[in-house]
Amino acid sequence: MNKYFKLFDSSQEVDYKTEVLSGLTVALALVPEAIAFAFIAGLSPLTGLYAAFVMGLVTSILGGRPGMISGATGAVAVVIVSLAKTHGIEYIFAAVILAGILQFAAGVLRLGKLMRLVPHQVIFGFVNGLAIIIFMSQLEQFKDPSGNWLTGPPLYILLGLVLITMLIIWGLPKLTKAVPASLCAILVVFGIVVGFDIDTKTVGDIASIKGGFPPFHIPSIPLSFETLKIIFPYAAIVAGVGLIESLLTLNIIDEITETRGIGNKEAIAQGTANILSGFFSGMGGCAMLGQSLINVSNGARARLSGIVASLMLLVFIMFGAGLVERLPMAALTGLMIMVAIGTFEWASLRTFSRMPRSDIFVMILVTLVTAILHNLALAVVIGVIISALMFSWDNAKRIRARKRIDEQGVKHYEIYGPLFFGSVAVFNEKFDVLNDPDEVVIDFEESRVVDMSAIEALNKITERYHKAGKTIRLKHLSPDCRKLLKNAEKIILVNVLEDPTYKLLVNKL
Repeated sequence: MNKYFKLFDSSQEVDYKTEVLSGLTVALALVPEAIAFAFIAGLSPLTGLYAAFVMGLVTSILGGRPGMISGATGAVAVVIVSLAKTHGIEYIFAAVILAGILQFAAGVLRLGKLMRLVPHQVIFGFVNGLAIIIFMSQLEQFKDPSGNWLTGPPLYILLGLVLITMLIIWGLPKLTKAVPASLCAILVVFGIVVGFDIDTKTVGDIASIKGGFPPFHIPSIPLSFETLKIIFPYAAIVAGVGLIESLLTLNIIDEITETRGIGNKEAIAQGTANILSGFFSGMGGCAMLGQSLINVSNGARARLSGIVASLMLLVFIMFGAGLVERLPMAALTGLMIMVAIGTFEWASLRTFSRMPRSDIFVMILVTLVTAILHNLALAVVIGVIISALMFSWDNAKRIRARKRIDEQGVKHYEIYGPLFFGSVAVFNEKFDVLNDPDEVVIDFEESRVVDMSAIEALNKITERYHKAGKTIRLKHLSPDCRKLLKNAEKIILVNVLEDPTYKLLVNKL
């Protein structure tokens, strides 16, 4: 068989061996994550595993980012946990289905382009915060069932196995890339534990993963407006969180692989996956940065790896539960710690002395909100809002006016910088209406009238000069500025005096 073949995307060449082995590795890494997130949401382990299977399979086939892995996530779990406690699992399924419909609609409406509004410092903060979450979640493996920290031989054995896993993942790629280092690490540690009959924590100590094919199930809830009022807030948050985390993960994988995903297509796939997840007894989810990084670091670049990961996860649930439950948690813990190390943007630490202080502040804030609250959507929204406010503040201070009087005694104000709500106050301070000559020109060749506040400012300044018996002309207004002024005439008085010499509101004299 040819080493390469086409799969669902004629433009993408797929390395069969790499994709399959990487998919197997990702499937093993998905098991403890899905179980843990199901527990966070107060649900059974199979609810998380079914979600991981459905989300992973559907998004791998339909998604806009080949190589990206989706599944049950902590971001969704922390949103639905209160609904699970108050109304039960049937309402969870309904909320997940509604969230999927909202995500599907967002993709159809092409809202994925809104991710362009997320600044780079917010992405840095999001990634760093998520790396901290991944690392901190692994510390639970160093506790006994009662919640106390391990001591003595159990601790030393666990640490040793974790370090062996990390060493293999770090060192094997320097020797060969024929097989994924993470898969080799898991198999080697598994062989050590089984061969030497080492007593250490396994997947089976967390929960049983044995089950059947995800059962089709229509949520048993009243079809009423009251039900909609209950589930809609949760569905909207799940949809928002899922899209933000998925599209940010897509952008990060784009940078790593130097390829371009399709955000709107991914939103439609995420929505479809959540709808099916709700009907097939899953808790829903979104893209998973950690597992996606495992996949691309193994060399996977196509859809096959995600499909294999999902199908292997189902095989584990239906046929291989006994074997998978014997996997030492030390191997998976070491793998996820290496993922956390690889996820963290260490380069961002070197930019502290080079980046603007406002950007550093936003990056640190987003990191802290992500790491402390585990609310990725809130962290990103806060980061975008603060970045926008700081951008507005910085630009508000940059507006300038160069002043000169020509041979005819006409005073010229040459404006530099955008005129918008933040710069209106500084703009008004530039003019000396009482002491200016009878004719004044405001030149906008290096400026732009951006919003309603700017239009009102022009209205007021022209009115002030008019009351003083002086002529005011506006020069070099761009076509979009002229359109704003024309539209504004319907709701406010725009006092602009036309003049045959200066050709008011045209681009050139």
